[in-house]
Amino acid sequence: MKLVAFDFDGTLSDSEMSVLLGEQYGVAEEMATITERAMNDEIEYAESLRERVGLLEGLPVEGVEAGVENVVLRSGAAELIQELNDAGVVTAIVTGGFGRGVESVLARSETPVDAIVANQLEFEERRLTGEVSGPLVEGTKDDALRAVANNAGIDIEETIAVGDGANDLPMLRTAGFAIGYEPKPAVEPHCDAVVESMEELQELLAERLD
Repeated sequence: MKLVAFDFDGTLSDSEMSVLLGEQYGVAEEMATITERAMNDEIEYAESLRERVGLLEGLPVEGVEAGVENVVLRSGAAELIQELNDAGVVTAIVTGGFGRGVESVLARSETPVDAIVANQLEFEERRLTGEVSGPLVEGTKDDALRAVANNAGIDIEETIAVGDGANDLPMLRTAGFAIGYEPKPAVEPHCDAVVESMEELQELLAERLD
């Protein structure tokens, strides 16, 4: 049995969830700048995450829902995941983004995955507190990948990881095979293969899982 673990923002989706939330609060540009620095490994991911979520303090739940409604999967992503599911491959999403957005887009596209590891936004009186909790605030994606694989009874060498940014590096280095999806310059040297589209990814996974 094999496990394929995907990053979300920048990989399965070309949306950046925190930026979409920032658009609801007029802080999208600041969000994008912080995100870019983190993805290029210029600042620690946990620091960038706290900075971005801090900018959202006070955003009402209606604004959060409007933001996550704009999160979409890349063309072909839902079909790829469904093919993997049908083939008996364990599928997972391991993201430093927010579970609320991931769950929303998967439900809208009727695309189930076996496991989601994501962070959670904190609310008080239906407004964001500016705080975030979850396994990937301080934890890293290698630990998350190992946990998902262990729960599924799959050896880590039988895992494939797909990601694009610096916070994906621990997962990419740990997986049996690492795929960069339009990876950032700091990430590409650590990938076993690089793809530029869902079609390329589909073809590569078909070869690896045959």
